[in-house]
Amino acid sequence: MDELPLYRRLAEHYLAAIRAGSLAQGERMPSVRALMRLHGVSLSTALQVCRELERQGWLEARPRSGYFVRRPRRAVLPSVEEPSVEEPSVALPPDPAQYVGIHARVSDFVLRGQAHPIQVNLSGARGAPELYPSQQLKNAAIRALRQDPDLLVRVAPPGGNARFRAALAKRAMASGIVCSPEEVTITHGCIEALNLALRAVARPGDTIAVESPTYYGLFQVLESLGLRALEIPTSASRGISVDALELAIRTYGNIKAVVVVPHLQNPLGAVLPESKKKRLVELCEQSGIALIEDDTYGELIESETPLPTLKALDKTGNVIYCASLHKTLAPGMRLGWMLGGRWHTRAALLKYAQTRYNEEWPQIAAAEFIGSGAFERHLRRLRTALRGQRERMAEAVAAYFPEGTRLTMPNGGPTLWLELPERRSSKALFDVAIRDGILLVPGSLFSNSDRFEPFLRLSCGAPHSKEVDGAIRRLGRMVERLPAAR
Repeated sequence: MDELPLYRRLAEHYLAAIRAGSLAQGERMPSVRALMRLHGVSLSTALQVCRELERQGWLEARPRSGYFVRRPRRAVLPSVEEPSVEEPSVALPPDPAQYVGIHARVSDFVLRGQAHPIQVNLSGARGAPELYPSQQLKNAAIRALRQDPDLLVRVAPPGGNARFRAALAKRAMASGIVCSPEEVTITHGCIEALNLALRAVARPGDTIAVESPTYYGLFQVLESLGLRALEIPTSASRGISVDALELAIRTYGNIKAVVVVPHLQNPLGAVLPESKKKRLVELCEQSGIALIEDDTYGELIESETPLPTLKALDKTGNVIYCASLHKTLAPGMRLGWMLGGRWHTRAALLKYAQTRYNEEWPQIAAAEFIGSGAFERHLRRLRTALRGQRERMAEAVAAYFPEGTRLTMPNGGPTLWLELPERRSSKALFDVAIRDGILLVPGSLFSNSDRFEPFLRLSCGAPHSKEVDGAIRRLGRMVERLPAAR
């Protein structure tokens, strides 16, 4: 086994001190200068030590004061070192799941959520309304109408507003994508972009490889199109198993596309390593299989520079890129977009046949905002707010849920993925919680199999209020009363 890098060994040393109580909650961590002097390390190594402990949730940085010990919480799982669920063996090929059952399962979840009075909603995967720039967008929309009074009574242009498409094409350059505004097709959110992409490359009865677990809305789309879902093992630390995908491609002859969320995968929060991105793009290209990239959450990653997309590695047009402003700017606008690659013309024709063109007014307002420095400032505030809310939620789970509960701590986004102890049923928890006015998403919705029955996704999109904290406390008591799986 390779030796851990020096900064990791030092981080483990100080973590042991925190766990032993030598460094107590609220106490200041030795300064970066002190670490350099005590251990004879460089400034870079000393900073890495503190940032690693901060990433794990044991330290917090205070402006102009240094790092301080936070209240310890239970282990954050899975991680590269200690995965919560081992990536399944790929010795045997996975079986394609028939497209039955998931739609009814999701429909039951939606209908029951609408039928019960919900006091605390922990089911969403977006920020609370107050986290988005509503006033600035309203002002931009008013200006658009003043400058163009016929905006609401004129037919929208094919493909989308030219200024909006140009703004999106320019912004995509930061993540390695080079495209013209004419290649951008505006859609009703990312879900329509995915729908169009699948319709462009597949026919009823075809098989689509998807991550497992994956967003339940994708299963709904597949079922509605008469497509079969082939679930490929995916982990929170390593993303989709390219080995398992390669085995599946060799085993089954009718896989038409692979759908992947490379950044903050829903529900795991995984970020696909750069080496896997390259291999995935090459595998799909060599196999003649379309690669559909869902980059809904990419802008929410906490990174100094944008991470390169799969589309950035695409040299032949084999990657269909789908994205949205739904999570990052304005959930109410339902603005998505896609780059169809070599299926661009077909996707555009399908868009026309299916929904015609998006209304132009919100596109103009969004174009003004994302084309200015205000968007970057908003994204920084949004990431900071979501990080704080994730941390508060993780602390609440650690405080109130029974021993053995485990969770992922993603590097961005509005959700956490939890594993209940002793394989207790998240569906049973959902049944109890909804009667108490708490809505959550059981893990069974994210797969056609029962592998994720002990898991659930919790939203951290809303500020951690007394109501939210009380709901987590009550959920913890409910979990304690659930029977362990036999």
